[in-house]
Amino acid sequence: MTPQLIGEGKSTTGDDEPSRDEVFTALSNRRRRNVITYLKQHGDGARVRDIAEQLAAWENDLDIPEVTYKQRKRVYTALHQSHLPKLADGGFIDYEPDRGIVSLTEQSRQLEIYLEVVSENEILWGEYYVGLAVVCGLLGSAAWVGTVPFASVSGYAYAVLFAALFGVSGIVHRMSTRRNRLG
Repeated sequence: MTPQLIGEGKSTTGDDEPSRDEVFTALSNRRRRNVITYLKQHGDGARVRDIAEQLAAWENDLDIPEVTYKQRKRVYTALHQSHLPKLADGGFIDYEPDRGIVSLTEQSRQLEIYLEVVSENEILWGEYYVGLAVVCGLLGSAAWVGTVPFASVSGYAYAVLFAALFGVSGIVHRMSTRRNRLG
């Protein structure tokens, strides 16, 4: 029996979580990502017809009433034949083709960490925290060496300042992450 590499095939953790390959395959297509977004916004038990109509509107940059039959049909056919079965095979949705009903599964929560969006003008949070740590380290070093005016501030004041900076940063990071999630 050959060992599985991490990220290849099924999960190596022994449970039924999807592998990274399965997640990336599911999210590799914009329509599949948009299906997940739609279901997160509109809840479970969505009709394929409604999903197709909304996706056609998003793809053509239109309002739903402006979507033509041809645009809606093109999306509906692709969803029914390809995208929804692929998401269902990965365990991310429950798809009942006979009834035309789609719902998210518990496993779809695994997609959330991959669906966070960082806009072009945002600094990566890892870089921000490294920069913050460098600034705090420089302030602490200046106080330790006895540089004026940093030496006149007590160590407790610096501890409270650093804790407040990281606490506020953590709160802003959390709010930003929630705002940037798809759906």
